[in-house]
Amino acid sequence: MKKLLIIIVILFCSFTAMAQDYKTHKVLKGETIEEIAKQYLVTPFDIFALNPDAKKGLEPDMVLIIPSSRVKNEDIPTETKELIGYKTHKVRRKETLFSISQKYAIEVEDIKKYNTTLYSKNLRKGDRLKIPRYKTIVNKVSLNNTIKKYVVAPKEGKWRVAYKFGITVPDLEALNPNMNDVLQPGDELNVPNISNNEEKTVEEEFNYYTVLKSEGFMALNRKLGVTQEGLEALNPELKEGGLKLGMVLKVPGNIETANDVRDVESTNLSANLKNLSSKRIALMLPFSLNKVDVDSVQEAKKMIRTNGLLSVSLDFHAGVLMALDSAKQLGISTNLKVIDTRNQISEITKILEANDFSEYDAVIGPLMPGNLDRVASKLKRDNVPVVSPLTMPTNLYDNVFQTVPTSELLEQSIINFVKSDSLPKHMVIISDSKNKTISDRLKAEFPSAKQILSRKNKKGREAYFIYQTDLENVFKPGTNIVFLETDNEGFASNVISMINGLNLDDQEIILMTTNKNKAFEGKEISNYHLSNLKFHYPSVNKTIAVASRNSFVKKYMNTYNVSPNKYAVRGFDLTLDLLLRLASEDDLYKASSSEIETEYVENKFRYSKKMFGGYYNEAVYIVKYDNLTIVEAKL
Repeated sequence: MKKLLIIIVILFCSFTAMAQDYKTHKVLKGETIEEIAKQYLVTPFDIFALNPDAKKGLEPDMVLIIPSSRVKNEDIPTETKELIGYKTHKVRRKETLFSISQKYAIEVEDIKKYNTTLYSKNLRKGDRLKIPRYKTIVNKVSLNNTIKKYVVAPKEGKWRVAYKFGITVPDLEALNPNMNDVLQPGDELNVPNISNNEEKTVEEEFNYYTVLKSEGFMALNRKLGVTQEGLEALNPELKEGGLKLGMVLKVPGNIETANDVRDVESTNLSANLKNLSSKRIALMLPFSLNKVDVDSVQEAKKMIRTNGLLSVSLDFHAGVLMALDSAKQLGISTNLKVIDTRNQISEITKILEANDFSEYDAVIGPLMPGNLDRVASKLKRDNVPVVSPLTMPTNLYDNVFQTVPTSELLEQSIINFVKSDSLPKHMVIISDSKNKTISDRLKAEFPSAKQILSRKNKKGREAYFIYQTDLENVFKPGTNIVFLETDNEGFASNVISMINGLNLDDQEIILMTTNKNKAFEGKEISNYHLSNLKFHYPSVNKTIAVASRNSFVKKYMNTYNVSPNKYAVRGFDLTLDLLLRLASEDDLYKASSSEIETEYVENKFRYSKKMFGGYYNEAVYIVKYDNLTIVEAKL
């Protein structure tokens, strides 16, 4: 009886302690994890740590355990602008939007907002502009007080500040989009508004390591010599949340680490060249030179203009030659054999019978999947790598390198991109019935998202449009992300123009898609609208601005008197990567670890091996429209 009483007392004390540290919340219909976290001044990650089942989605009446907030709920002043009227400004000679914005101490975007013709037309002398006048209102806000200002101390870098406040380096960068790469004493940063006694101290007797992309406990054990148990002992938060990109870990002081955050995409293969033997490469392209009249310049030019495969092959080949020259400057010599496949399987059969490729380091091409499949199946017995440069291979044999990421990978990449941003956002998914499957997949990933389908006509057929009323009360104050899934240009134009007109002062609409196809490039699609909506999409490559005068671009223009197109850049990037990998290891297979990510002018490469097959590139860009240019999107 005495033992039972002791157990009851212990349990009562435990429950009392739990009551002091945790609360419970009954989920209401339509509630999101972000809304609940905001209500209790905690993060979604805090809730998921105590309620792992919630990651699968919230259900009405589900009971969640809510931890005590670490946030100090003190009032903080915030400034907002209220429109009180307009001035009229007549544009003078040589005036620009920037100079006018400086004159009236407002943003360029404020001028465009109230003079909407400027989104599609240039500023001209004599134009009369409406210049908005504002008054500043200072409010004190307590509910949204989840961040505070922090002044950087001497010798503090990004990783020290991130560690101090228990966040990752990417989280810190997301809170401070204009933060300098190198912090200076006195810099002011946004940080989580936790109590002072919750801040971590950097202990000088330890070292600190910043987690890279795709690193797991096994990779860290190999690199640092510390087991998972050892890391968890020094970093207890790992037991609940696991490893995250950019997380700063405390490690034993005798371990050499680099404190600056870096990613595998910064891998510089040229710094580790150890196999400088001459490389034997075969390049198989469908030139079809047998059809070109080399005695007639006019006929040859016409052939290049009208034969798409010949044009692509010539551009790609030009990029390959540039890569060989760049590699030569690094001490890598190449014996290149260029072969015309004529895009015929019979010709490829002859080529394979007439040549011995067993001693080649790699074969680039052929371009077409069926032709590449024929070459790969023949050369796999000699374990010769066959690289598919522009298309998806029919079969991913053990010796095949698929350099183009799959559509599934592109889709998942932009989903992960959205999820990695922990800031509150409202999701909307708009699609036609043909793309209902992807719409449903997105809905599964973002359960609180609003789904909208295109309308049907009286006969029940797809009409490819939505009404303005379909978007009533859909968008909320703050950030709204709209996924548009279609390959119909008319529907894309209908939706894009409609939501572009709904961007209001208190809400931001960002347009995204998992598949940027020709529907988003048609004549009816306004690039001004796409830029205004910060259109995001996953891409195999990014676009380099010619104005940047990249060394490759300058050399190409000096040689050919034209800017390189994407096929020339692809030829350069792929070939240079191939040669650098071959020079950094004994063969291409050993040089294609998933921990190595390389990036060149417009393309990047990180290979993973299929369990029963070859290698596929899983490096993807997320790009966006920004001021009528396409740039890489960063969180």
